[in-house]
Amino acid sequence: MDLQHGGLERRRRKPVFGMRIGDLDVAQSAQRMLSVRRSAAEGVGLFATPNIQHVALANADPEFSAALRGAQIVVADGFPVYRFARLRGLDLPGRVTGREVVEAMFANPAALIGHRGFFVVDSADSAAAIAAWAAETLPGFACETHVPPFGFDRDLAYGIGLADAIRSFDASLLFLCIGAPKSELFVHRHRALLPPCWALCVGQSFRLILGQTTPPPALMVRLNLEWLWRIALEPKRMLRRYGPSAFGFLRAAVADLRGR
Repeated sequence: MDLQHGGLERRRRKPVFGMRIGDLDVAQSAQRMLSVRRSAAEGVGLFATPNIQHVALANADPEFSAALRGAQIVVADGFPVYRFARLRGLDLPGRVTGREVVEAMFANPAALIGHRGFFVVDSADSAAAIAAWAAETLPGFACETHVPPFGFDRDLAYGIGLADAIRSFDASLLFLCIGAPKSELFVHRHRALLPPCWALCVGQSFRLILGQTTPPPALMVRLNLEWLWRIALEPKRMLRRYGPSAFGFLRAAVADLRGR
């Protein structure tokens, strides 16, 4: 069943921003996806990590909203999303970021033995780094990488071909490192073609883990100021993202409070 903790719990959890945000912590999220294999009847299970950008995009895009509503595991990645969910009455263990969950999954290589990981990444550099890292440190873990071209999300035939490749590889773990909303929409559109696996939409997590992107200082992480660090690294790109996202998040929050 497409459930986070059991038959009735997922249905009874109050939706926030239309999403069923679960109460799994980092370790529980990692353990669930490593130990609970998806059946053919269940199909692909989406792991979503919403932040303010996800909320703003979903508020304006019905298809993306439907993709998030259909996710099997949803955790509050962004601090504003977490605080708002608590305000709405959800008992959550804290923020659960995609990077933390990925780190927890790969902390014990023995737990990955028998898994088959397919990585859809944003660049050849990322693909090479992941392949080398897996070959060196993850014995028994089958690994395949793929770099789609820019605009692939608007090419239906390409998406079908990519889904076929993932199914042919028989992936049990699908890591989508291409950002929102492309990652979630890919799973949503090609759900029927994908194998029964866990699909993790984890953005730049592997670039941080492998040292390709400079991580924020520990103090900024503790203060939930990673967004400020990203602005410092890429001011133009991040300000263009965070400005509209903040406004869209506030609009969505007002609508949610009003019950719409």
